[in-house]
Amino acid sequence: MLDVPVYTTGTPFNTIRVEKSGYQTYTGSLPSTPPAGETRDVYVTLQPAETAGSIHVTSSPSGAAIYLNGQYQGTAPLTIQSLSPGTYSLDADRSGYLSDHASVTVRAGQQSSVQFTLTPIQQYGSIKVTSSPSGAYVYMDGVYKGRTPLTLTSVSTQKHNIELDLAGYYDWKSTVTVSPGVTSYVNAYLTSIPSETTGAISVVSYPAGADVFLDEKYQGKTPSAGVYTISNVPVGSHTVRVALSGYQDYTTGVAVSAATTSHVTATLQPGQPTSTGSISVTSSPSGAEVYIDNAYRGITPVTVDGIATGTHAVRVALAGYNDWSTTVQVGAGSTASASASLSPVPTEAPHAGVAPFAAIGALGVLGLLVALRRRD
Repeated sequence: MLDVPVYTTGTPFNTIRVEKSGYQTYTGSLPSTPPAGETRDVYVTLQPAETAGSIHVTSSPSGAAIYLNGQYQGTAPLTIQSLSPGTYSLDADRSGYLSDHASVTVRAGQQSSVQFTLTPIQQYGSIKVTSSPSGAYVYMDGVYKGRTPLTLTSVSTQKHNIELDLAGYYDWKSTVTVSPGVTSYVNAYLTSIPSETTGAISVVSYPAGADVFLDEKYQGKTPSAGVYTISNVPVGSHTVRVALSGYQDYTTGVAVSAATTSHVTATLQPGQPTSTGSISVTSSPSGAEVYIDNAYRGITPVTVDGIATGTHAVRVALAGYNDWSTTVQVGAGSTASASASLSPVPTEAPHAGVAPFAAIGALGVLGLLVALRRRD
């Protein structure tokens, strides 16, 4: 109980605050100032102060086991109630993930929050690959790894695609699941294929997303994962060009064998592509093979586009004729010409001049004998 005298002529009081240890503080408005000789009553009920707090725990991924000061509490998400104010130790465990730890402070009447983001444990195994016959090219998930027999180590524990290629045999494909610390075995029996007239070219580029040209004809783009395969490519020599904006073009010659896959890996170099022109090549007789800078580019008559500016060596070859060579200067956006007049390879002719000279020699000897007889 507290009586507070107030002066009716003084500045009126407006608010009241009541405090007591162990209770929540009360703050409120006062009634109007009492007239002279009267009393205004104010009643206050204090609520006990909260003495405990809580912790709300979540995890990514969810379902982690939560330990408070080493004592198991349940799986996230969960709320741990009725905790005395203070600092606590929290741990989160989940199979296949690294454990995580945090310290959290609890305050009376408040809820603290903790989020655990768990890191997966990367586990590895091995794959041992053999083939019959051996020497096959091995690709795992579209990436070339080597030739059989081959052991792949530090392989992530999941399913992987295995492909084997060998000239003269059908491509062989399978999937294998790798377990932690275990070696998985792959043994491929390759099947020989009959003689055919076409093969394939697989193209990988770094970076991916590049345009692929076969003999200067657009084929498609290299994918972000795996390889781009050009099918039904005629057997023989071809030129593959890989182009990507902001990078220099990659050009290479490729020999294609029947029913097999030839492989091209293009590591593109940063920089703007060089300016290009064309080279037009004709020959007499026609149907000759054309090589530019020793790379096969087609059969005469042919115009080869996408040639970098500068000096280039042109060679024309046809069975039964001598090779023909020259150099041409290619300018940006222009076409340089090379016209080859092929000469046949000479064959050995009989020594026709021997018989006449032998006959003349014989007549000379006969004349000498006649002259000697006349002297006798």
